[in-house]
Amino acid sequence: MKLFVTGIGTDVGKTVAATIITEALEADYWKPVQAGDLDYSDSHKIKEKLSNTKTRIFDNAYALNTPASPHVAAKIDDVIIDLKKIKEPKTKNHLVIEGAGGVLVPLNDTDSIIDLIQPDYKVVVVSRHYLGSINHTLLTIEALKTRGLAVAGIIFSGKENPDSESIILNRTGIQFLGRIDEEPYFDKNVVKEYADLFAETLLGL
Repeated sequence: MKLFVTGIGTDVGKTVAATIITEALEADYWKPVQAGDLDYSDSHKIKEKLSNTKTRIFDNAYALNTPASPHVAAKIDDVIIDLKKIKEPKTKNHLVIEGAGGVLVPLNDTDSIIDLIQPDYKVVVVSRHYLGSINHTLLTIEALKTRGLAVAGIIFSGKENPDSESIILNRTGIQFLGRIDEEPYFDKNVVKEYADLFAETLLGL
């Protein structure tokens, strides 16, 4: 199984969700494009919070120095992100692929994060509640469906908002995979607790 984890925007809990999914499935992990924080990247964060010994973390296809939209970070590094050079790592394990920001974040003048999502990927959307998040969530799912991509389900991150969650689920008809609460911190123990809660649902996708 190949699960592509995307968020409805920046700082919605996508990396935490990807960590929990990776731990739950004892999957391999790959972030094709990393922009900024290369000394403590998302790959580093995930590695330090996993308990299982099976997961392999693959190198980024592009590791850019500036914390910015990938197309801008690439320009600053004097490179052009070429989709043909982004090769999915070969593994016989489950693979969790993490995007950067939302699905329409630009990679270059023509391609966006959504163009990294292959037909055999199942997409997990991470949504967090804030003013405007319903619109951002519905737009994200609409964009994925318009491309004919398989949306496996949605994870809500942060404080519960029943009104927002119910209208999102009713409007989209996609599966609710679970909620990641507003925790004071996420360490190996907290990630493992959530992984155990999510495992059965994820294995059934």
